[in-house]
Amino acid sequence: MKRSAQISDFLRPLCDVPSQAYLSNALQVADVLEWILEQVGTAKVWQTSFSISEEFLRRLFFIEKTGRVSEFNLVLDHKATNKTLKLWVFITQVVQRTFLADNHSKVLLVEAESGETVSVITSQNLTRGNRLHVPYF
Repeated sequence: MKRSAQISDFLRPLCDVPSQAYLSNALQVADVLEWILEQVGTAKVWQTSFSISEEFLRRLFFIEKTGRVSEFNLVLDHKATNKTLKLWVFITQVVQRTFLADNHSKVLLVEAESGETVSVITSQNLTRGNRLHVPYF
């Protein structure tokens, strides 16, 4: 998240507004994941993306250290395999299961232990690109 931004500038609590949309490059997928986990508690997470960066993996590592992620599953595009293989050791330390597929989707699925589920559809890869992030809850 940009240092000058607050997530509340873009999103309202899920219990108040369960379906939301916004267009901004101020938030990253990891920001949205942390925000969701703060609201739903411990959860299983599925993330799909074209590619992933070391920066996102570091964020995920620290998110998992909070104990809020019970399981993290990742689906990446096999076309980004060269980049994925360079990060493979780090990926296996952070992600329980990684799958390679014909995938260009960018979807975040969160299933809380309480049974609550949250889905986010975005245009952003798991990298530090400055693309606009358009999640739909």
